[in-house]
Amino acid sequence: MRINTTRFGRLDLDPKDRLLFPAGILGLEDCRDWVVLADAENDALGWLQSGSRREIALPVVSPRRFVPSFQLRVAKSALAPLELTNLSEAQVLVIVGKNETGITLNLKAPLVVNLARRLGRQVVANNDYPIQFELHSPRRLLKTA
Repeated sequence: MRINTTRFGRLDLDPKDRLLFPAGILGLEDCRDWVVLADAENDALGWLQSGSRREIALPVVSPRRFVPSFQLRVAKSALAPLELTNLSEAQVLVIVGKNETGITLNLKAPLVVNLARRLGRQVVANNDYPIQFELHSPRRLLKTA
């Protein structure tokens, strides 16, 4: 599978690396094919690269790396499309953003991926997590630009 990207150039990827988000992602509902790419300079950071829109690459991290107490609470029906047979098959990622004061994590609408089936879905957490959780020590995180 070959995709051309704005940020990473042309990538030749194994089709097994493809992630399908049947419902897309909020605001990007038309983007259903994705791949997760490692960041060459920061092992905490990954990039969710759209397979259909070369200019779309979302920085993502594991929420527990920065919010150790993070626990996703979501209705079982929200996870049903992922066809999980075991919750250990799920990987939870959150989208990294920036605001006027620093780097943020979207803890309210994380991405859940069934690693075995290569299916993903953005869910809305039942917890009182914010959409823009500010990191107080962003230096330990990353450069997102």
